[in-house]
Amino acid sequence: MKVFNKQQIISQLDLNLAVNRLEEGFVAFSNGEVQVPPVQAFSFIEANGDCCVKSAYVKGSDTFTVKISTGFYDNPSKGLESNDGLMMVLSATTGQPLALLQDEGWLTCIRTALAGRIAARLLAPREVTAIGIVGTGMQARMHLEQLHAVTDCRKVVVWGRNDVELEAYKAFASDLGYEVQTTRNLENVARSANLIICVTPSREPLLKSEWIQPGTHITAVGADAAGKQELDPALVARADRIIVDSIYQCSQYGEISHALKAGLIREEQLAELGALLAGRAKGRDNDDQITLVDLTGVAVQDAQISSCALASMKG
Repeated sequence: MKVFNKQQIISQLDLNLAVNRLEEGFVAFSNGEVQVPPVQAFSFIEANGDCCVKSAYVKGSDTFTVKISTGFYDNPSKGLESNDGLMMVLSATTGQPLALLQDEGWLTCIRTALAGRIAARLLAPREVTAIGIVGTGMQARMHLEQLHAVTDCRKVVVWGRNDVELEAYKAFASDLGYEVQTTRNLENVARSANLIICVTPSREPLLKSEWIQPGTHITAVGADAAGKQELDPALVARADRIIVDSIYQCSQYGEISHALKAGLIREEQLAELGALLAGRAKGRDNDDQITLVDLTGVAVQDAQISSCALASMKG
């Protein structure tokens, strides 16, 4: 079994190929061509942490993947990253372990950011006036990096919980060429930006429906486990288009689960990202519509990004 470390993976992963592989994976998933066992989830309340174990096999693939991903959100105060983890790629013909990707959670972060890039390409308004970022962590940074490829907008309004993290994010985004406004007021983000990315582990709604302007696109990433929530259910209900990575998974614990349980939306209003990519679902029709993509993270993304990483390192 080959072992690859984080720096090897980062230096060799072909991001454009990864986008293509992810899109193919979303389509295969929505076509019922992916085996995705139930997610194993752990919660460590006292440590402000969680862990999930995901696995997937895409029909016709030579490999399958098992991924462990952790998020311990007090880690930055200890000098550690919030996210960690690893992926194991195994042969789908012999069952032998082929590679251990000791990516320290980077592959999970980048495959999520690339999914956000795909969502923005498909659903963002034609003219993005400002990008709103709710959060200041690694996901907030990676999503902004990936948006560089799909919009010419270089104005960012970022919300965070403390000034130190906001200033660090401002320096990061400025180095990317963005004009950055920091704020501790979430309403400022909602009223200033029409492309908003929510990337926090919040357990209470952060964005309210009445703050969101017509034509806004929102990609919600944080609600990837039970109890997490970033959006007011009334905001979810207000969306003209609701796209999810997995109808089943998002109905269980994604942003849209709260609106479903409250009876504010129906499952018939939901469409999967794979169906949108395949042309079987409707996207944005005009620049007045509010669109929402709920990304809980589907294991097919891990299968696709890990096989792509392995292929990139083989040359």
